[in-house]
Amino acid sequence: MTTLLSAVGFVLVFEGLVFALLPSRLESLIETLSRFSTDARRGLGLGALALGVLLLWLSGGGGL
Repeated sequence: MTTLLSAVGFVLVFEGLVFALLPSRLESLIETLSRFSTDARRGLGLGALALGVLLLWLSGGGGL
């Protein structure tokens, strides 16, 4: 449970930094992503998910 809370905390810190430091860039990114098809966005999400799992596996963390 501690690991899960730590992971959620890291995600929130990273997301908060993006919103706090780069709000106009974030708006531009959202606009760009809205031009992609649903399938392309899904593929991007699945690719990010796969990369995250790979990084967790390589680091020996996440209980994978």
